Amino acid sequence: MANKPLIIGGASGFWGEAPHATGQLLTHPGLQYLVYDYLAEITMSIMARARLKDPSLGFANDFVSDAIAPHIGALSDRGVKVLSNAGGVNPAACADALRAAIDKAGVDLKIAVVEGDDLMDRAEMFAESREMFTGVPFPAAKSVASVNAYLGALPVVAALDAGADIVITGRCADSALALAACMHHFGWSPDDHDLLAAGSLAGHLLECGPQATGGNFTDWEQSGDLADIGYPIAEVEADGTFDIVKPAATTGIVSPGSVGEQMLYEIGDPQGYVLPDVICDFSEVTLTQTAADRVHVAGVKGRPPTGRLKVSATHMDGYRAGQVLQFNGRNAREKAVAFVNAALKRTRGTLERLGAPDFAETSVELFGGVPKNGRTEEISVKAAVRHADARAVGLFLKEMTGTALATPPGLHFFTGAGRPRPSPVVRLFSFLIDADKVPVSIHLDGRDIASDVAIPARREDNAPARPAISISEDVNEPVSCRLEDLAFARSGDKGDDANIGVIARQPEFLPWIWRALDEETIAATFAPNLKGGVERFFLPGIHAMNILMHNALGGGGVASLRNDAQAKAFAQTLLALPVELPAALADRIAKEDH
Repeated sequence: MANKPLIIGGASGFWGEAPHATGQLLTHPGLQYLVYDYLAEITMSIMARARLKDPSLGFANDFVSDAIAPHIGALSDRGVKVLSNAGGVNPAACADALRAAIDKAGVDLKIAVVEGDDLMDRAEMFAESREMFTGVPFPAAKSVASVNAYLGALPVVAALDAGADIVITGRCADSALALAACMHHFGWSPDDHDLLAAGSLAGHLLECGPQATGGNFTDWEQSGDLADIGYPIAEVEADGTFDIVKPAATTGIVSPGSVGEQMLYEIGDPQGYVLPDVICDFSEVTLTQTAADRVHVAGVKGRPPTGRLKVSATHMDGYRAGQVLQFNGRNAREKAVAFVNAALKRTRGTLERLGAPDFAETSVELFGGVPKNGRTEEISVKAAVRHADARAVGLFLKEMTGTALATPPGLHFFTGAGRPRPSPVVRLFSFLIDADKVPVSIHLDGRDIASDVAIPARREDNAPARPAISISEDVNEPVSCRLEDLAFARSGDKGDDANIGVIARQPEFLPWIWRALDEETIAATFAPNLKGGVERFFLPGIHAMNILMHNALGGGGVASLRNDAQAKAFAQTLLALPVELPAALADRIAKEDH
């Protein structure tokens, strides 16, 4: 147990993240931990297919080769510990590859492996399970590609307690890595729910790399040269409060806006952010700028976990493919639609002659308009299809090319990579399982660790009362402003749901924003793609609202044919909406803020 601050760097947000974060973060004085997050549902299915082809694969190999191997000496000399879910579906193989690199460097670092999340060999046992959001039955066992439970922080804590320098896991909650560092360092217990929620929020702010330090930020111009953006660092105190900072001599920005956007990113209900170790309540969190590029975070609340773990299975559901082409000139939109319709008509004619079924789904999206100082439209058209048979998808791609000479004028596209190919549709299936039914094992340099990883008892959640917001009344002669003049916003996905966090630039703006962004307005803005309902949540601590739109992404991930299947651009659409407010408030809009 220690009372000195704990300094944790967030070095990776996804598989494919730029590798330079490790070296950058190692320049920060007093750094004690580096956490690396690599996994998403689609990542798990990709890794599972790789392991089927080669038993030595199935993990984030660039974690070993790019993130850690070049810095093994520095990590050892400074005593910086590494926690990562880079193990994917093959944590043991990841540890073996890393052990080879460590031995080559001639240093002594202890590697622990956490296993037990992979439930693939038990897939048939879940045949009676229902998808937790849609209620559909479990997919046919032969179509399942991966089944993984989200583990929490306790196994990682046990590995650290046993002396591990590096801990590699498979699927775990993204924020659990940083939480484990906090629990080990400060001696927090599984019953310290407010502290566990605080550590989880620190992990949540680190888990997407520079998204907390100016990446993907509404006021992105304030981040400077994005090539040199700093990765986030959490300086955590024993009482659970912490500061978010970034390394010196890096670009980016750490502000209540940049940190707040990441806090709301993909959390759903901010009073019920359910994790394996704790249920977090972010509604009363405060974000205070205490110095340049330093934000103090406080006010996190937590309550006991449910005793259940989320399990994400991925399964194959046919094939899909698409292509993006460009048209310009007069009536470019009509040209694009006519071209795609011709290709679809030819393809469907062939399918009918072969006695094959029609496409399960088609998608045609148009983007663009008249460029600045231009005289004609410049349009991109994305056309995609889904079918149970890869040959039907390939036939459509062939017709998209074959129709190119029987097209309206103005068709053009980038060439060189050849025609796209059909790819498997990987669909997500999520369900819950009692935590005590997920056997966890921990190995330190090949030796089993005897540990009592306590599994929380299953219990019902006693959710707190919802905070109330006072809705602003109508005013005479209101002034209409763009939402972006009044707020920051960031969006992302939770399966097939879209999540948009909106933070008022000034507290007084929020009631007017809430009034303008009612459920009907939000639904109309994202129609016809939105198939479910709209929920809104109030966060008085940072004068913000979180919006959750159900069934808005056409299946989400690679199951979707949408151009934006993860709602990454939804916030930009919302920020263009008008908000009416009194003239006195409109006069307070600070143009330099955006």
